[in-house]
Amino acid sequence: MSSFPGLAVPAVPRAARASRRTTQLVAAVLGLGVALTLTGAAAAVSPERDGADRSIDVGGRHVSPDTGPQGQGPRGAGSKVSRGYDVSYPQCARQLPLNPAFAIVGVNGGKSFSVNPCLGDELAWGGGATAELYANTGNPGPTLSSFWPMGQTSPRFCDAVNPDTADCAYDYGWNSAQHSFQTVQSAYAMLQIAATPAATGWWLDVETSNSWRSRKRAAFNVAALQGEIDAFRNLGVTRLGIYSNQYQWNRITGGSAAFAAYPSWLAGGRTLKGARQLCTRPAFTGGATVMAQYFAAGFDADLPC
Repeated sequence: MSSFPGLAVPAVPRAARASRRTTQLVAAVLGLGVALTLTGAAAAVSPERDGADRSIDVGGRHVSPDTGPQGQGPRGAGSKVSRGYDVSYPQCARQLPLNPAFAIVGVNGGKSFSVNPCLGDELAWGGGATAELYANTGNPGPTLSSFWPMGQTSPRFCDAVNPDTADCAYDYGWNSAQHSFQTVQSAYAMLQIAATPAATGWWLDVETSNSWRSRKRAAFNVAALQGEIDAFRNLGVTRLGIYSNQYQWNRITGGSAAFAAYPSWLAGGRTLKGARQLCTRPAFTGGATVMAQYFAAGFDADLPC
């Protein structure tokens, strides 16, 4: 997924990079069964086939940009915390900042149905179950995706004879969310985290760098996002938000206001000052902007609005 003129944030060494944890996690995710359980559905869906909480808090916590989670202070000791960070697979080979005020970890390897190879290490850095999560989204269509739900009957019917429909896009989004959720379940198991991934906050990463249908099929993209949201809610996730900016949102969804009830995390602040300015702007979804991303110490930092 983007500088703070002041206190420098020291870095600490990562856990062993080529650990058995990473290998086991990827193996576990790739073998998620060949089948994802669809609650209330008559059939299982293979990942190999290619009332949300409207709180504006970050991860259910009030976060100060200067002191960290309200009432808790910074994680760790002996260091003032001034910002949160989001990380994912591009940061796998890097030393990560010490004691972030909060952390958001990318689940995927840059696209739907992929795995961040250092998810376990980054979750451990971000506080385990307290780290929030973000999942890549997309809607490549039946021609480009080997994961397209041809013939899937639930939660919507995707006609194998005519698979280029909004219902098929919805199923694609539904399956993508299930895959991301089960990826985190596997990572939690490796880290011996007893909590469920449904207990933390999740963000849908909506960017033009992923595969989407053209503006003429923006309604199909909206259907794919709705499938993702419905699947996460069906899995028990109550804190859902969306990451994007106005330009990308307009290109992908046609400026849809269908998700105005969900908080927005706005990209493109560049500096802390820029992030503060973003916090004053309307959300790209038509709802509330609750967090803005900016660049700090070589990483994507995040400012709660």
